[in-house]
Amino acid sequence: MVKSLKQVDPKIFELIQEEEKRQRNVLEMIPSENYTSTAVLEALGTVLNNKYSEGYPKKRYYQGNAVADEVEQLAIERAKKLFGVPYVNVQALSGSVMNLAVYFATLPPMKGKIMGLSLSFGGHLTHGAKLTASSTFYKSVQYTLGRDGQLDFAAIEKQAIAEKPNIIVCGFTAYPRIINFERFSKIAKKVNALLLADISHISGLVVAGAHPSPVPYVDIVTTTTHKTLRGPRGALIMVTDKGLKRDPDLGAKIDRAIIPGLQGGPHDNQTAAIAVALLEASTPGFKKYASQIVKNSQTLAASLTSYGFDLVSGGSDNHLILIDLRNKKVSGNVAALALEQAGIVVNKNGVPYDTNPPFYPSGIRLGTPAITTRGLKEKDMKKVAEWINMAIELVSPNEAPFEKETRTLWWKEEKKKILANKKLLAIGREVKAFASKFPLP
Repeated sequence: MVKSLKQVDPKIFELIQEEEKRQRNVLEMIPSENYTSTAVLEALGTVLNNKYSEGYPKKRYYQGNAVADEVEQLAIERAKKLFGVPYVNVQALSGSVMNLAVYFATLPPMKGKIMGLSLSFGGHLTHGAKLTASSTFYKSVQYTLGRDGQLDFAAIEKQAIAEKPNIIVCGFTAYPRIINFERFSKIAKKVNALLLADISHISGLVVAGAHPSPVPYVDIVTTTTHKTLRGPRGALIMVTDKGLKRDPDLGAKIDRAIIPGLQGGPHDNQTAAIAVALLEASTPGFKKYASQIVKNSQTLAASLTSYGFDLVSGGSDNHLILIDLRNKKVSGNVAALALEQAGIVVNKNGVPYDTNPPFYPSGIRLGTPAITTRGLKEKDMKKVAEWINMAIELVSPNEAPFEKETRTLWWKEEKKKILANKKLLAIGREVKAFASKFPLP
């Protein structure tokens, strides 16, 4: 019981070492990924993992929770102060659970209606996408973006008036622009809908003042605690003053939705790590970090545009960039694999009005949170854009066949070619040498 991981399970130890090596040698640019601090990782790997604490502080089902109570209360108070809200639940184990808990607390099953941005336009699975719990147990209608890749509030308002949803969801996973929460609030008020802001992607920017806060305009705010907030995997559910004015019992309803509704005991080590991340996010250094994320994203966007890349909405106001590759005649899956070989990790992604299926989309999504954590600045973005352009040029043109029956064979063959491309590997060696100048936390 006191032996090290290396002694007990050398294979898992070896795999973890390999993953650390991979993260060190590449530029992680998936916008939902980041590097936590040493302190956050340390909190995750503690004896708090050993404890069950079903219930809430001072109201537990098990004995021995005096310390767990203090840890959870500290996380709650830090979140309240940081986001400026009167109620916070820190127990949701993930983003999917947090949003489902909100629906569970506020909507009648099979009758309540959710209105969120379509998955194919940059919404999240939990915002009412087909085949998910959010559309299986509740009615779901989806809004879209305009042809310019931006929110069309006139169309959203018209749809809301026609559909009369119980909850409108704003906050997205692939939207590179500032979100006008006030405009959403006016629409929600017109149809008497609860307004939920899922700020999982931008919460770090929000608390640092690099993106407007939804708190004055919405009833409920949800966020995961990694991504730009740079904490552990976890989630927060927050009720605003506006939300409590609408329903004074809303916080208690959410508590009941978490337990006994959806979960048993929370993960106390995760709660402690969230508390650490919230403390870090309250510092002046974090404000500088969030500001640099946006500066890097905007510089990278401008540089990519200069190489002829078609950016959805024309640019970026936050941490992410969505590229429509159709003018480059390259499928998103081809581009993502080629870039990985070149040491730059992004994800394939659909784009607005994409005619390709999800596994062979027309775009890629990339962002600057993780590389900003490593210390990259604006001047470095120009070099990153150059490498991205070089890698894409090496595999262009290469679009997925339209015929469904030929796609699988085509992709099998293309993967072999990309993995064997010596020029991509040469870029990867350049990237590795560059990345070595920016140590991991």
